[in-house]
Amino acid sequence: MLTSANVRSIMAKLITRRRFFAGTCASLAGTCFYANRIEPHRVTTVHRDLPITLLPRDLDGKLLVQISDLHIGPTRDEHLRSCFRMVEALNPELIVITGDFMTSRDTEEVGHVGRLISELKAAPLGIVGILGNHDYGYMWKNTPIADTLADTLRESGVKLLRNECIDAGGLQIVGMDEVWANQFLPAAAFALADRNRATLALSHNPDTLDRSGWGNYRGWVLCGHTHGGQCKIPFFQPPFVPVDNPRYTSGEFDVGEGRRIYINRGLGYHRRIRFNVRPEITAFTLRRSDA
Repeated sequence: MLTSANVRSIMAKLITRRRFFAGTCASLAGTCFYANRIEPHRVTTVHRDLPITLLPRDLDGKLLVQISDLHIGPTRDEHLRSCFRMVEALNPELIVITGDFMTSRDTEEVGHVGRLISELKAAPLGIVGILGNHDYGYMWKNTPIADTLADTLRESGVKLLRNECIDAGGLQIVGMDEVWANQFLPAAAFALADRNRATLALSHNPDTLDRSGWGNYRGWVLCGHTHGGQCKIPFFQPPFVPVDNPRYTSGEFDVGEGRRIYINRGLGYHRRIRFNVRPEITAFTLRRSDA
């Protein structure tokens, strides 16, 4: 038999459950809004030293800024313009862009890339770039698309490296082409470099560090590609990272044989969602190391 006390108790439990359900739904909606609308544009600048053996003394203490994974097309132009202004405010001596300039099925975004990249003010030693998998179009293997993009980037002031080496104020920069497009040829790139001079390598996908061809290179490799996993629960690793080696998420890793990599979390997105993995500009202070 139901008493008035029993009825009040049942109603109280129902109200409590409804409040819990409503609170959970509100929290989930807020998290989704934050992950879609806010965090993809909450850029953080990471400051750190980058020691390089035999670095010219006049580069010691100068700033090298790395940006990556712009994904021009799906990424809002206003967001990238704001990032470019942040880069310029750092007054870097050199800017490097480690791939994925665009997300495009074919060449429809190439002109867009050229116009937007032209708005990034060049540093004294220039802007050096490499290609990523998305720069090869749909399924990441269309070389004519990448060739068209490469021409446009060079016309826009980017010193684009495709298994090539250039000198930037006494620092050799070796830039790799994209591994998913079967264009990764590190032995050919390092054949153009002087092993007795300060050298920095760029490679879009950190999985390339587990491949052969690096020879006796000892030094840093700057990478992108992973977006840091884009979403992760605090204190846990991201559930998905687009690499074969799951430890390559973001930040610094010692890969052995005298090589270390730094993985930038990227600025753009091909799907606008980030949670606990803020987009990143990396500001490296170059340091001379005689070791």
